[in-house]
Amino acid sequence: MGIVYADLRLGNLARPELDEINVTALVDTGALHLCIPEHVATQLQLSHLQKREVQTADGKSHVVDYVGPVRISLLGRECVTGALVLGDKPLLGAIPMEDMDLLVDPARQKLTVNPANPNLPLSLAMGIQRS
Repeated sequence: MGIVYADLRLGNLARPELDEINVTALVDTGALHLCIPEHVATQLQLSHLQKREVQTADGKSHVVDYVGPVRISLLGRECVTGALVLGDKPLLGAIPMEDMDLLVDPARQKLTVNPANPNLPLSLAMGIQRS
């Protein structure tokens, strides 16, 4: 499939007077959360919410800051989430992608809106019971 990146606009929902910033994030469907470097958290003046223990791809565990609230905007879609302060480059995980109803297009190596829902993101508010 190759490596996929996405251009995101990040902001601090609690501090709308602050400038938003543009970042390029690695898209990782195997990760769950938005991960941002310390300098991005500092620039956005995000509030420390709690500590989280995370496991990275190398199998190691780390205790990191969880900050927020972060507004993510891309492809005409937005969501609000927390972020793990981890690494030296932003990473976009599955939870915000699901929240914005985005899909990875492997043939074009890019992130795209779900073609089944091109105008508004679709969210499942309740699981479907099957008989």
